[in-house]
Amino acid sequence: MNHVSTLSNRDAVWSLPLDQVSPAQPHLFKDDAHWSYFERLRAEDPVHYTADSEFGPYWSVTKYKDIMAVDTNHKVFSSLSTLGGISIRDQRADFPLPMFIAMDPPVHDAQRKVVSPIVAPGNLAVLEHTIRERAIAILDGLPRGETFDWVDRVSIELTTQMLATLFDFPFHDRRKLTRWSDVATTVAGPGGLVETEEQRQTELRECAAYFMGLWNQRVNAPPQGDLVSMLAHGESTRNMTPQEFLGNLILLIVGGNDTTRNSLTGGLYAFSKFPAQYQKLRANPALLDSTIPEIIRWQTPLAHMRRTALSDIELAGKHIKAGDKVIMWYVSGNRDEEMIENPNELVVDRARPRQHLSFGFGVHRCVGNRLAEMQLRIVWEEILKRDLDIEVLGEPERVLSTFIKGYINLPVRIRN
Repeated sequence: MNHVSTLSNRDAVWSLPLDQVSPAQPHLFKDDAHWSYFERLRAEDPVHYTADSEFGPYWSVTKYKDIMAVDTNHKVFSSLSTLGGISIRDQRADFPLPMFIAMDPPVHDAQRKVVSPIVAPGNLAVLEHTIRERAIAILDGLPRGETFDWVDRVSIELTTQMLATLFDFPFHDRRKLTRWSDVATTVAGPGGLVETEEQRQTELRECAAYFMGLWNQRVNAPPQGDLVSMLAHGESTRNMTPQEFLGNLILLIVGGNDTTRNSLTGGLYAFSKFPAQYQKLRANPALLDSTIPEIIRWQTPLAHMRRTALSDIELAGKHIKAGDKVIMWYVSGNRDEEMIENPNELVVDRARPRQHLSFGFGVHRCVGNRLAEMQLRIVWEEILKRDLDIEVLGEPERVLSTFIKGYINLPVRIRN
């Protein structure tokens, strides 16, 4: 988007009647045109009610502290799939996908505990060697001096290889995981990833059938360290319904894919916007410790999480009623000027880089956050070791979604 259209879009947002400001429009995120909506809401109406949208009525929570208040209060703000789940688009009654992130304690806690050993410190230490080997192979295999798609060749390939390892999934079929992740979170429609909701459900049933084959293998074998085996043998997961099995698979596939994949691309894109910061990092690679969480803040791979109010409650002077849909806009909280200095800039030596909302807080804080950070750190360590001069050649194509804040492609060239 050029500078003129960005300015005109910003002016248009600020001239709208406040009750007509609705940030939950997928095209705004695809066009990178959502920022001014959140700027205005943070300034004028931090807890904002939209009465009418394609997703129905909803509250927008846009400031850091208010988002924290919602995220850490699961007794009032529920994630239950039967109430709508964790995204602004309600779970379909005819195709429910219960998953532990869309559950409340104690069921949530029991199911989360089953898979958490995969990201325990000891296992991360084992995975680190594998990730580094793969990152080296991917980076050394990239063309020099010619244009290629960073999303496909680096971001997708690394994260899909990692997912295949976590699931002990047939390596030759690993791109199926990428497809299922994208299909699970897409908006069906003409020209989109899937044309119809029926096509989307058909592909997700194919995902379930594939994994059911793996489940049947693992449940009849001794417990192993992969996610399918953990689910098959876990006391609170081994008797899941088929829909619950598919729901938890989708959660783990999307969770293991989108944070790392879109932050890998987002980091490179950010450095193209703030080249002085990249030069600072090149001069002092030790700054990766602060750079990695800063990239994840700046990118914010999941734009929002949704909750449903279980009872009436007051938030920032607004009266939220039981049953209301409440959207925590992480993408806005991570740019809150009151909490984060120069929030729109990538700052590699930011004093408090972990002060961000991208992983959520409370009982639903991202279980794989350390794995995501480790993958990003390793890739950037290997890029810096090679002193790769990576030129971003144009604007990325972004995902049409209010939920996944991600990239479809990014044209780049390695100049050395």
